[in-house]
Amino acid sequence: MISVPDVRSRDIRFHYDLTTAFYRLLWGQHIHHGLWEPDHGLVTGDSPLAAQIHLVNTLARKASIGTGQRVLDVGCGMGGSSIHLARELGCDVTGVTLSPVQKTWATTSAAFSGVRRRTRFHCADAEKVEFAAGEFDAVWSIECTEHLFDKPAFFRKAATWLKPGGHMAICAWLAGEKSDTPEGAEQVRKVCENFLCPSLGSEADYIAWMTAGGLEMVEVIDWTDQVLATWEICERRVRRSGMRWLAKLLDRNTRNFLDHFETILNAYRTRAMGYGCFVARKK
Repeated sequence: MISVPDVRSRDIRFHYDLTTAFYRLLWGQHIHHGLWEPDHGLVTGDSPLAAQIHLVNTLARKASIGTGQRVLDVGCGMGGSSIHLARELGCDVTGVTLSPVQKTWATTSAAFSGVRRRTRFHCADAEKVEFAAGEFDAVWSIECTEHLFDKPAFFRKAATWLKPGGHMAICAWLAGEKSDTPEGAEQVRKVCENFLCPSLGSEADYIAWMTAGGLEMVEVIDWTDQVLATWEICERRVRRSGMRWLAKLLDRNTRNFLDHFETILNAYRTRAMGYGCFVARKK
């Protein structure tokens, strides 16, 4: 695991409060990677939204998420995945976000999408929030655990929220196979600093954290090559849209965030970073 000392929780909250509109304009309701799989008819020229929905549907299928299940969406953002699971799969979804702006956005979007009764959103720190033991059929998180400070403790606690036989479904940025080289480690540190990640764990770290919580791994997949186009598209959109000029009027973290899209793209290309899908079951 590669860690940086200077990331603070309040900076993460302020970043998402300030940049939610940026995310919506730049990348849509689903503020996570797309999954381009040619074997499933999705190539890099296809719609980013189609690739994002494909990622959500693929993760839901692998975690056996179905009608009527109670799902906890940790790091729900603007509610994209929560709303999709509620509307398309009939799930009852609880979303948690650190940002009050995102909580309001998600609640409003759920109402407009007709799933207000099957969704609820909380503004809370995922590392401090409490739920009853066995409350959920699935604990779901797409690209949130990067922002957690004590990842092992989170996974131990989150495992208690699952019913026996329930599934944990995680997609995460990873310290990749080349992160142990000086050049790779420096790339990962730059990503952590500019994307406000206290640390990035490796694939082996995530497996260890989840199994230490009493879960048994169902599937571990390296999706690095299948999601890489996300940052090619984002970097191109930022360059064409002039968002960097607008960001100059905002805070330093937002400017750094927009200025380092190529950094994360190169980290994926060199395998200093990876992108992993983890599905585990509670015994």
